[in-house]
Amino acid sequence: MKIKSAEFVMSNSNVTKAPKENIPEYAFIGRSNVGKSSLINMLMERKNLAKTSGKPGKTQLINHFKINDAWFLVDLPGYGYAQISKKKRTIFQYFIENYFKERKQLVCTFVLIDCRHDPQKIDLEFMQFLGENQIPFCIAFTKADKLGSSKINKQITSYKKKLLNHWETLPHSFLTSSSTSLGRKEVLDFIENVNTDVADDFK
Repeated sequence: MKIKSAEFVMSNSNVTKAPKENIPEYAFIGRSNVGKSSLINMLMERKNLAKTSGKPGKTQLINHFKINDAWFLVDLPGYGYAQISKKKRTIFQYFIENYFKERKQLVCTFVLIDCRHDPQKIDLEFMQFLGENQIPFCIAFTKADKLGSSKINKQITSYKKKLLNHWETLPHSFLTSSSTSLGRKEVLDFIENVNTDVADDFK
């Protein structure tokens, strides 16, 4: 897929106010500081489409971006640690949960995992939530440039083994790096193929 246009549409914390257009939607979410904004910018080849920050918890709203006038990319607040108040974290969890349960246009969620770390309970619990609510998802392992290939393989194998304790089959996964553009083609080709598969549902 070639990215011809990528434009910010809106930010909000209420799923009922999200764009009404009946086009496929892909959500990106992960623990705070997983490199989500950097990955989105790499995929779209836009330097500052999604706002990046050294401070965890920068994204605090549901951000919709319209891509190629054909589908939405949704940048969601990170879960887990962030330098925000406990009250705000509770609000985030509430409207994120509403988004996933109510957003009919959502066709797939990319759960971002920092490949440098061992399987984290909060990530596994979030994927369990998606599975229990029958929300399709895949995994994007981020920051692959930070590890050697043997270490990466060990980490990915460990993660998949952990997932098989709860899942009969593994979700589709991608190895990515915002610094080297690793995984860009694979992710965009996947989105293009899903768009084709669901086209009849959005007529």
